[in-house]
Amino acid sequence: MDPRKRTLVIILLLLALISSGIQACAQASPREESLVFMAGYKPQANLPFVGVYVAQELGYFEDEGLNVEIQHSAGGGEHLQLLMAGKVQVTTQDAGVLLQRRADPGLPLVAIGLVGQRGQQAFAALSDAGIDSVEAWRGRRIGYKGTPPSDLLAILDAAGLEERDVELINVGFDPRVLAEGLIDVYPVFISNEPYTLKSWGYDVILWEAADYGVPTLGLAYVTTEQLIDEEPDRLARFTRAALRGIVYAEAHLDEAVDIVMIYTGPDADRDHMRYMLETEAAMAHSTLTEAHGLGWQTAEQWEALLNSLQTYGAITEPVDVNAVFTTQFLDTE
Repeated sequence: MDPRKRTLVIILLLLALISSGIQACAQASPREESLVFMAGYKPQANLPFVGVYVAQELGYFEDEGLNVEIQHSAGGGEHLQLLMAGKVQVTTQDAGVLLQRRADPGLPLVAIGLVGQRGQQAFAALSDAGIDSVEAWRGRRIGYKGTPPSDLLAILDAAGLEERDVELINVGFDPRVLAEGLIDVYPVFISNEPYTLKSWGYDVILWEAADYGVPTLGLAYVTTEQLIDEEPDRLARFTRAALRGIVYAEAHLDEAVDIVMIYTGPDADRDHMRYMLETEAAMAHSTLTEAHGLGWQTAEQWEALLNSLQTYGAITEPVDVNAVFTTQFLDTE
């Protein structure tokens, strides 16, 4: 064969091999898909937020072939608005509020992972105020935010008290009203205001509705019925990576707080972020998660919470609890 033809044949064979190699690599590495996650509040160490932060920084989303954009709500409910508009694919929401929004205005929200196995809220009194039981709330000034929540009414009921036995006062979001004696019992987020009050030098007593047999649930990863129908694989990969992030955060608290600080900025109180993370990590576990893994949820949990909300007037419309959650994206092994 002519040397020039031999050279040309070799070059063509090499090009063919290179082309087939490129195609094989492309088939082995699927195209990265985009997903927008919006946390339901500002950057902080709420456990569902942390799971996403860690998954982003340690490459867990990348492992799943996802390009996740992390956004934060300002706290005005825009996260649900953007979710319904299709601008966001996954957000976070308190379980009780999710049920309320399903009931009215009928938003098709679905919890794909229940991170908070207990409710986020409690009621606090200063340790030196002489209020050592719920029964001692009688005649006291009891704060609430917005409208009296069902868990507050349920605690009163469990203690044999009625609304008329206490002075219910609508308070804001500043725990100084408790520190300054303007209120006797103040509603708190368990992983937040107790730290603030203690940092000011005040010891507090906390009462949680769950301790009185009241059904409570916390934050969940939330999407829509439409996205579950249209993008189940993408949602499964997101959930797997985010829960993997939570598991890592629980085992590496200092590193997880370092990652949180990337999102909060250096002015955030690092000790406060760690307190929040540790507190919510403890509340993410139950006998259900021991059996099935983090994020697990059941119809019985949601039904009990719904019944409590209906009993105390927080929900008046019927809700199908089987439609408000799914376990299809959770690892059952």
